[in-house]
Formats: sequence, structure tokens, C-alpha cells
Amino acid sequence: MKKTIAILSNHHAWTYNLRLEIIEKLIIEGYRVVLLVGYGKKIDELVKLGCEFVDVPFNRHSTNPLNEINLLCLYYKILKDIAPDVVLSYTIKPNLYGAIVCRFLNIPIITNITGLGTAVEYPGILRTILLTVYKIAFKKVHLVFFQNEVNRNFFVKEGIVKDNYDVLPGSGVNTERFKYLEYPQTSDVEFIFISRVMKEKGADEFINAAVRVKKVYPNVKFHICGFCEQAYESQLQRLHETGVIIYHGMVDNVLEFLKISHCTVLPTFYPEGMSNVLLESCASGRPIITTNRPGCGEIVDDGINGYIIKAQDTEDLIHKMLTFISLSYEQKKEMGILAREKVKKQFNRNIVVDRYLKVINAICSR
Repeated sequence: MKKTIAILSNHHAWTYNLRLEIIEKLIIEGYRVVLLVGYGKKIDELVKLGCEFVDVPFNRHSTNPLNEINLLCLYYKILKDIAPDVVLSYTIKPNLYGAIVCRFLNIPIITNITGLGTAVEYPGILRTILLTVYKIAFKKVHLVFFQNEVNRNFFVKEGIVKDNYDVLPGSGVNTERFKYLEYPQTSDVEFIFISRVMKEKGADEFINAAVRVKKVYPNVKFHICGFCEQAYESQLQRLHETGVIIYHGMVDNVLEFLKISHCTVLPTFYPEGMSNVLLESCASGRPIITTNRPGCGEIVDDGINGYIIKAQDTEDLIHKMLTFISLSYEQKKEMGILAREKVKKQFNRNIVVDRYLKVINAICSR
């Protein structure tokens, strides 16, 4: 009989984009894979691979206690019914609720800390509550995968994990899917910001830098791709209409935009796990400009494959943008080549898949 692996996630597209290779590998190795996530268009593609699917409606931002209890109970009912041999979970709610349920059902669970989230990042009552829940939920977790050492050190310091952890190179990047893209030969630089348009991701710094750099270099272009938080809608519309920003909204195929860009900019101060946007940009041969925050600073070698900037510092971002603009075509292109070399060596998704498979095989062979 096939061993069963259940995967708890919070979004169909992220499950496909970031977990596809581990899912494919598990199916090839003869495992039964069951996805517990809300339905979306990517689910059909995953089912075609051989996955089973259970629709778990999910509201990532909900703080309604009734909704959270319902989600917890739903996880319990489904996991009890399918009786998986191992559960894999990703992101905060699936990690916490999955760990609680697996503790009661005595199912080994491997959690993946994809970032701490702002609630844990800053002191307050919510942080205290969350840390308490983590300590209770993670008491019997088989293994906790972290995406950066800062998150690992924080969980060790808080006593949430002891010796049941490991650090991965983020979610890794598929360097076959994200192949090297020929560097654009246009003389005017095109910067791109790919992220949710929100304060913590550095939207203010990118927008303010675009306004000012545009005055010095009118032909430089500034692209924004991503879901727009309501607070930025009118500002982006105005800047788009005046030609300062080119706002594309949510995009399905980020590669089409990386093709035309010269440099990816992410001035984030959000508590990242490991930035997939930066990994994908580097894999495509694009230099990056980002902060030294955990999950970003590990990807950039300052002055080699991009530039590090101070978080929430528009002046520093402008300075690094102008520095980049002043480089020759060959210097920019070389930065991109070195960016790809770095992620191929250090952040290849095969590394992540192999580490997962090793742990899963060990559990299932007992």
C-alpha cells in the first residue's frame, strides 16, 4: 500500500509555484499525495500530475475566532479520515493548526517557517499570544525547516524548538524553469518591483525613488507588478497616468517582465523567509537591489550581483539606482551572470527536494 503524504498550504498558486518539484518527486517515488488547500486554477494542474485534492477554504487574514476554530476542526476531520503517514505544512496557519492536529492524531509533521510575519516581528500582546501558541503546537513536531538562520535562532532562543530543526536555502528556485534570459540591450534602464504593493515591502521607497530618479533620467522606466494594497491604489493610478510608474497589477507569468527588466528592486523590511522574487530574478540573470534583511541579504553579494541598501532609506536606494544606471552594459550583464551562478550553487530547488525526501523516506521506512 502506498504511503500517504498530506500537504497543508494556504494558496493554490504558491503551492504550485513553490512546491511543484517536491510534489512531482513524491509521486514519482510512489507516494500518495493529498493537497489540503483552497481551490484555485492551479489545483487542476496539480491533480493532473496525480495528486488528490481536498478543498479547504482559507482566509489568510482572518482573525475571527469562529473561522479559526472551524479551520482547525476541518484539518482534524480530514487528517483523521485520510490518516497520512507524514504531513508537510507551509506558512503560519497551516503550520500552527496542522501541528496541533497532528499532535492529537500522533502523525509526524514537517513544518516550514516561510517567514515570521509582522505579528511576531514586533513586541505586543499578539506576539506574546502567537509565541505561546507556537510553543504548544510545536511541542511534538517531527522537524521544523527554517528558510534562514535568523528565524532559526529566534525559535531556538524562544524555546520553541530544541534539536528538531534544519535550515534550507529558502524554497529554492527551479533553475530550469527560470533559465538565463538574454540581458536587454536597450540603453535605458528598466527597474522592476515584484511584490504585494505594501509599506513593509518597501513600496514607499521604490515609488519615491522612481519620482526623483525620473527627474534626472526621464527615460528610465519603473515597473510594478503585484497586488495593490488599497492605500496605494489612487497614488499608483496617478503615477501610472503621468508615466512615472508602469503598474501591471497581478501578473501570471513573471518571466515575461523579467525579460525586459535590467534590475529587480525589493526595498523590503518585511520579515521574509527567503525572497522567491529575488531568487527567481537572479536565476534569470538579473541583478538585484535589496535590503540586508533576513531572507534577502543572503542572496545578494554587495557590488557583485547587486547592491545592498539600508531598510526604509530612500536616499540610499536612489544612490544605488544611480550607481547601477552609471554602469556599462557589460558590467550590468556580468552582475546578472554572477547572480545566476550564485543561486545555481546555493539556492537550487533540488537541494530542498532532496532534503525533504530524505526525511520523509526515513519516517516512512520505520
